[in-house]
Amino acid sequence: MASPKASSATLPLILDIEDFKGDFSFDALFGSLVNELLPSFQEDDADAADGTGGPDSLPNGNLRGAQGTGTPMFPAVEELLALFKDSCKELVDLRQQIDGRLQNLKKEVEVQDAKHRKTLAELEKGVDGLHQSFQRLDSRISSVGQTAAKIGDHLQSADSQRKTASQTIELIKYLMEFNSSPGDLMELSSLFSDDSRVAEAASIAQKLRSFAEEDGGTHGINMPTAVGAANASRGLEVAVANLQDYCNELENRLLSRFDAASQRRELSTMAECAKILSQFNRGTSAMQHYVASRPMFIDVEVMNTDINLVLGDQGLQAGPSNIARGLSTLYKEITDTVKKEAATVMAVFPSPNDVMSILVQRVLEQRVSAILDRLLEKPSLVSLPSVNQGGLLLYLRLFAVAYEKTEELAKELQSVGCGDLDAEGLTESLFLSHKDEYPEYEQASLNQLYQSKMEELRAEAAQQQSESTGAVARSKTAISPSSQQISVTIVTEFVRWNEEAITRCTLFSSQPATLASNVRSVFACLLRQVSQYLTDGLERARESLNEAAALRDRFVIGASVSRRVAAAAASAAEAAAAAGESSFRSFMIAVQRCASSVAILQQYFSNTISRLLPPDAHAASLEEMGTAVSSVESAAQKGLQQCIDTVMAEVERLLSSEQKTTDYRTPDDGNAPDHRPTNACIRVVAYLSRVLESAFSALEGLNKQSFLTDLGNRLHKGLTNHWMKFTFSPSGGLRLKRDITEYGEFVRSFSAPSIDEKFELLGIVANAFIVAPESLASLFEGTPSIRKDALRFIQLRDDFKTAKIASMLNSFMSDS
Repeated sequence: MASPKASSATLPLILDIEDFKGDFSFDALFGSLVNELLPSFQEDDADAADGTGGPDSLPNGNLRGAQGTGTPMFPAVEELLALFKDSCKELVDLRQQIDGRLQNLKKEVEVQDAKHRKTLAELEKGVDGLHQSFQRLDSRISSVGQTAAKIGDHLQSADSQRKTASQTIELIKYLMEFNSSPGDLMELSSLFSDDSRVAEAASIAQKLRSFAEEDGGTHGINMPTAVGAANASRGLEVAVANLQDYCNELENRLLSRFDAASQRRELSTMAECAKILSQFNRGTSAMQHYVASRPMFIDVEVMNTDINLVLGDQGLQAGPSNIARGLSTLYKEITDTVKKEAATVMAVFPSPNDVMSILVQRVLEQRVSAILDRLLEKPSLVSLPSVNQGGLLLYLRLFAVAYEKTEELAKELQSVGCGDLDAEGLTESLFLSHKDEYPEYEQASLNQLYQSKMEELRAEAAQQQSESTGAVARSKTAISPSSQQISVTIVTEFVRWNEEAITRCTLFSSQPATLASNVRSVFACLLRQVSQYLTDGLERARESLNEAAALRDRFVIGASVSRRVAAAAASAAEAAAAAGESSFRSFMIAVQRCASSVAILQQYFSNTISRLLPPDAHAASLEEMGTAVSSVESAAQKGLQQCIDTVMAEVERLLSSEQKTTDYRTPDDGNAPDHRPTNACIRVVAYLSRVLESAFSALEGLNKQSFLTDLGNRLHKGLTNHWMKFTFSPSGGLRLKRDITEYGEFVRSFSAPSIDEKFELLGIVANAFIVAPESLASLFEGTPSIRKDALRFIQLRDDFKTAKIASMLNSFMSDS
């Protein structure tokens, strides 16, 4: 506390440190200092707070007196100033006091901190020592615990050995009971005859069997003498025999009780018996006995019902679809039966999976196998069944239906539960003998279908032949009716057969390599069938062309014949020409259908076969298809050449019969020249337009281009040789040029530039008949490539000798 200090007009001022503790307020401190000196200050403050002022208050804070003179608002200002100065001095003193106290506190804190650090260091050393002590204690406790555990194990082992020894003594006592005379089980203890303790008796009997069936020498080791060992061995043999008899009797007794409970559907009794029987060969006899006693395995009517459900009254002739429905119904019934049995097995047997394995195996090997044996009677490949009765195809379809439905059954049974049994693998084994020979049967079936179809077509052709025999006999000039045309529908049927076979290949071939091999062999059958069918069809069409050619040759006559013979020959030639034209059209139709058939084959390979083959097999099959198609193309090319021969033969006949000598050597009578094509040209172009219409629609691509180019070359050569037989006047040259133009316009439809060029050059060469002799040399100047043909044509001019054109040409040739 500070000492009071005051001036002549001040009051004592007391400042204490306590004034600055807690919630310090400067306003409160200031008020405590000035309240005694300025009591009116509080009132003014209150008035100001109320917002009201006296009538004498002025805005500048001075008061106006009665005389109007102002007085200071704080008359005690001097006292206040002194008070404030004294307060400042006391505040400085208080600060110094506080600073001194702080210094003392800092020193005390440093001293205490040093003591604290020292104490912490000492405590850390103590804690480390304590931690080490705890570790030693923990290690000791662990060691003691391990020792205690070992002691406990030894005690447990000793107790176990004690129990084992006790049980062994007990077993030896029971074993001695079975060590009586062979077959004498009457003196056994009540344990072995009491039905209420049958489970205990079964357990002890099994232990005794295990004990007794061990090597007698093992038990004789502890015997003092060899004689004792021999006696023990003989005793064990008697015990083993008696135990075996007792176990057999007990097992039969339990099985009888199990059967009786099964008849009454007493699941608890069945479960109790099954649990006891599980001690005999792990319950195998009980499981097998239960499965064998199921009605579906012992009732003969079940098998008859199964066969009747699947095959019905019609047997195998019921058809695959009906048999498929029958199998679905039968297999659903089997699945439902197995599900019901599974519920019983789960409630009765301690090892239900083992029972279900035996049950499902018995279902597949007995019930399913029996129906498959009746359904899949493998036919002989030496003596094939008749196609009218379904042939090999019926067997294959039934095989596919049975396999697919049985696989579905196996999956259903697997889902129901069959223990460790591989139901799907067992199902595969049921079809193993059929699958091993499947590829041979599939190929034999396809061949049988093909042969049957060919026989059907031959029968139809023979019927058509017999129906048309009368018409043929009435016309000596007619050829035999053409055989049946190639049918795209039949090729589509081949593909449909093959597609069905490929579906079976996919079904029966689980391994990729096997699938690829089977698919290739089946597709090869289709290639052979299509190739053979198309080639034979083309050969039949070629035979018609050959018959037409032979017919033409038969009516070729010499020059010196009577008019009547010539007229008859001409009529016959017309008929032969009509036959040739008909054969031409027939062959073009055959080629067109071949192209469509090959396109179907290639599309089938692309959409179906190629997706099932690995790269190497794909390339091999593609090569085989190329070979098959090449054989068809070779036959087609031969026929197309014959078609060209047929066309050219008719062209030559028309030219020979219609072309007159006067067509190109008209007399110079002053009449206007005839600018129309000759009658022979008109007839030839009309014939070509008519006959080639079928070629334009039948041929495509390179085949069409090649055919028309060959025909164009033959036509050019034939016309050239034909015109070399005539002599031409200038007006005849004009008609020749008109014919060449007509022919050129027609061959332009061939779209063969080389042929167009040849006929254009022919038109230029025809000018050799029109120009004056002295202008002939100009023909060779512009187009030297036609010189050889032009020289040949010039010699056909009617003025060749009179105008001495030969000498003019010789001089021209020598000059050039």
